[in-house]
Amino acid sequence: MKFSWLANACAIGALGLSALTASASEVSNSAVPFPSKATPAPRLVGAARDLYGTRPLSVTLALKMGDKAAAEAYLQSLYTKGSPNYQRFLTPAEFRSKFAQSDENVAVVAKSLAKYGLTATRTGASTLSVSGSVAAIESAFHVSLQVYEVAATGTSPAYHFQAPTTAAKLPAEISASVAGVVGLSTRPKFVPHNVTAFAKKATREPAKTAASSSGNEPGFWTVTDFSKYYDVTPLTAKNVTGKGRTIGIVTLANLSVNDAYNYWSAVGLDVAKNRVKVIAVDGGAGAPSDASGSIETTLDVEQSGGVAPGADIIVYQAPNTSQAFVDAFVHAVEDNKADSISVSWGNWEWFDDAYFSPVTDPYTGETVSSLQAYEQIFLQAALQGQTMFAAAGDAGAYDANDGATPPDYSLALSVDDPAANPYITAAGGTTLAGTQVYQINSTGQLVTVTIPHERVWSWDYLVPLCDDLGYDPIECGIFPVGGGGGVSFEYPLPFYQAGLAGIQKTQPNQQFIDEDTVPPTVLLTIPAHYAGRNLPDISFNADPDTGYVIYYTSNVDGFGIASFYGGTSFVAPQLNGVTALLGQYLGGRLGLLNVPLYELAKGKNAYAGKSPPFNVIKYGNNDYFLGTNGYSPAAGIGTLDVANFAEALKTTAY
Repeated sequence: MKFSWLANACAIGALGLSALTASASEVSNSAVPFPSKATPAPRLVGAARDLYGTRPLSVTLALKMGDKAAAEAYLQSLYTKGSPNYQRFLTPAEFRSKFAQSDENVAVVAKSLAKYGLTATRTGASTLSVSGSVAAIESAFHVSLQVYEVAATGTSPAYHFQAPTTAAKLPAEISASVAGVVGLSTRPKFVPHNVTAFAKKATREPAKTAASSSGNEPGFWTVTDFSKYYDVTPLTAKNVTGKGRTIGIVTLANLSVNDAYNYWSAVGLDVAKNRVKVIAVDGGAGAPSDASGSIETTLDVEQSGGVAPGADIIVYQAPNTSQAFVDAFVHAVEDNKADSISVSWGNWEWFDDAYFSPVTDPYTGETVSSLQAYEQIFLQAALQGQTMFAAAGDAGAYDANDGATPPDYSLALSVDDPAANPYITAAGGTTLAGTQVYQINSTGQLVTVTIPHERVWSWDYLVPLCDDLGYDPIECGIFPVGGGGGVSFEYPLPFYQAGLAGIQKTQPNQQFIDEDTVPPTVLLTIPAHYAGRNLPDISFNADPDTGYVIYYTSNVDGFGIASFYGGTSFVAPQLNGVTALLGQYLGGRLGLLNVPLYELAKGKNAYAGKSPPFNVIKYGNNDYFLGTNGYSPAAGIGTLDVANFAEALKTTAY
């Protein structure tokens, strides 16, 4: 990453022990850092009931779906021409009446919880917010909550979180209606999927590239360059700007909204002055800060709103906890105001509370994983016609080994969640064609790397540079890095991917091992040959070395313009903006975009003919899966030709 800093600002102070007795809203004003390899190990402070005093706690209960099979059948009927339900999207009230737990059942749950001194409020079709004292929470769910402290590092403040020491148990009288509880652990665990350019004792030099005809050099791309390269401009030439559509962003860090307006102005976009609305969920994510990941939220808004300058934007920002992440999605779906929603945060689908929890048996800290809660919420969104996107991650085929995972864990083929969810479109990444020139800092030697074709993003093409630097790929920091992709073992193969060439099953001999113990501890053996959901679905340029600029105000260094920035974090909001354009052009919501994506991908003109909707990405790999002439768990279907895709949707009367 290269910054040109124009001003300075003060860092946010650390969260002190006195905050433990503060109100929930006061605590939320301090932004909590997202986890990384540098995050210190937590230190036990004491029992929550001793430290929190009378401060109330809340958890979110995931309700069992009333009739999931019927909901899934209705989803398929939404996309079946000739069906009476074709494109008849539901309202939240209709979804609740057809497929959710009845109000009568929920009232029984609330009455049962009241016996423990807990108050339950229905927040959505599939969730309840439950609040009460520490003692009441512990009694109801048979847990002991402990408080832990994470020390400050550099500009990252210290913070505290709570976590159970044993697995929670639901009260027997509510188990028929409730799937489980989310939020007993408040440790931040999700990471943003943005990446800075290669910078291991070498400096990237500007160089002309094959893609430079689109405008700015890759590495300095703006939304204007993106729109030219991926054929968005034929739509904007028809005054298709996303007008009348609303973009939703779910995020775990706040932003300085003026950065987005300054960015749009700098690239020549005329936007409404009040187009961005920020909604704080569960008290919000605190003040904007580098440590909490505010640059992620900033780029999400800049990219989505830049691709669709006429659309309105709602930012749902929440604290970095499992509960708040679920609650933010619930808010966005129950609001039903956003026609499309993107998220660029996540972690490995199995990391519900694994490395991120100090529980002795860290994989049983909650009775329901966030995955189950997401599945119901995202299914509701699809039935309401809301199109959802998630970044597929930046660790290539090894999502379990991303930047938040300690280095003493074995490599395991793995995919990111929520991108792995079948009701969301997973955004993968590519590297643009061209020439990259690096100068080795110690010698001044220039190393030139030529990429002849747009390819799957991984940094294996930088091996010659690392060889000259004297590093192996891991020491050099180029492995595992790339567009996330692979096969889920949590979600089965969805109906829309069935029968598509290139779809794969989980690979054999995959284990996630803690190699820091003696002997090494096998934490998980991943099921072999499982027919799981494949991801990503679709890709765009995500390599920071052929990446983008961001306008961003750091809480440490002030305002600056960052260049050579990338990650699949860019692709998810770009697809969000593209969908706003498509919604205006086609005159309505698109719903689960994966259905028409794969329908077109299975056609004979997916990559050929006069106006193919997709560009094939057949070169490169994501450190395991190879690009192909069709679908691959490396770049998905390929990249979109947006104008052609719009016409294909229009022709098929989508």
